[in-house]
Amino acid sequence: MSEFGLYTKFTAHDGQRDVLVQILLEAADSMALVDGCDLYVVNIPDDEPNGVWVTEIWRDSVAHDASLSLDTAMALIQRARPLIARVNQIKLRPVGGKGI
Repeated sequence: MSEFGLYTKFTAHDGQRDVLVQILLEAADSMALVDGCDLYVVNIPDDEPNGVWVTEIWRDSVAHDASLSLDTAMALIQRARPLIARVNQIKLRPVGGKGI
């Protein structure tokens, strides 16, 4: 299995989380049309008012990298960037489990 996974934590600027969540949900909707994206889930933690986590599983890292060059993705990234104070990312290799 060569799947590629990411946990990405976005920390929004104060008061900007809801706007960032909406942009990330647009990204999630657009993933329905992207070949190689198996999972794209937007999560918000109960204990961090500025935190947003995105969970992704891709066929492979090449598919993920290719998705970042799509016009839709680039436009969403441009809209989201000013809202984000910090990004932390963990790259993973999924090995099994329900849903993959």
